[in-house]
Amino acid sequence: MTETKIAVIGGSGIYDIDGLEDAKWQAVDSPFGTPSDEILTGRLDGVKMAFLPRHGRGHVHTPTSVPYRANIDALKRLGVTDVISVSATGSFREEMAPGDFVVVDQFIDRTFAREKSFFGPGLVAHVSVAHPTCPRLSEACYTAAKDAGITVHKGGTYLAMEGPQFSTLAESKMYRESWGADVIGMTNMPEAKLAREAELCYASVAMVTDYDSWHPDHGEVDVSEIIAILTGNADNGRDLVRRLPALLGAERNPCEHGCDRALEFAILTAPDKRDPAMVAKLDAVAGRVLA
Repeated sequence: MTETKIAVIGGSGIYDIDGLEDAKWQAVDSPFGTPSDEILTGRLDGVKMAFLPRHGRGHVHTPTSVPYRANIDALKRLGVTDVISVSATGSFREEMAPGDFVVVDQFIDRTFAREKSFFGPGLVAHVSVAHPTCPRLSEACYTAAKDAGITVHKGGTYLAMEGPQFSTLAESKMYRESWGADVIGMTNMPEAKLAREAELCYASVAMVTDYDSWHPDHGEVDVSEIIAILTGNADNGRDLVRRLPALLGAERNPCEHGCDRALEFAILTAPDKRDPAMVAKLDAVAGRVLA
């Protein structure tokens, strides 16, 4: 068994958790650049926790400029075992209404201007993201939301767009009607892919703020309305997070779904052909299989 350390990547309202003990902000150096912000660490009900503002305190990063690789690498260096993404999304489903939460289990990645892998020339690896979220961790998030009295939907497909603009009406209709997406956001990719490469269990909780632009009765996305709903969602998000330590426990067995062994057979580059600089850079992400 290993010690559980839960990381929450989300907005500014989510890391302000009552009862977080020994709380401190700490800088973590990463060979992949500077993370979005310092990371708030502490203990909640005896379980180690880490909170990373995805856009930085004060919201200084666009969805494209978020340093996704540095963020995931930094969490891995801190000993994180489980990552929960909390993010605002639009909804393509009438029943997934503003204020509802969706525990996402699939993604369609339409981003195009981001580094999507820790690996590259000199050290090639291919991980499976057929099932990009961890069922065990997702179930814990769903249970926590239900116990908190939040209207929550189990399962859904998240369309990740580049942004920062919202969808056109034509795009919104295509994503909803032809592609079968359920929610839309700008930040869970490549975050989920990188978490898999780093052998971290990953779950995604989408907080619905609007109906994107497809809904005939709601018109285009209004940022002021999104912010108002986000404020209310933050309270629910904190309540969900507060319930996770009791559900996940202070110790954990190896992931039954293999998230923590995703690199077991993923690296293809022969040992004598591996770039030493790449090997050194991946000491946290892939050190288990490169040692």
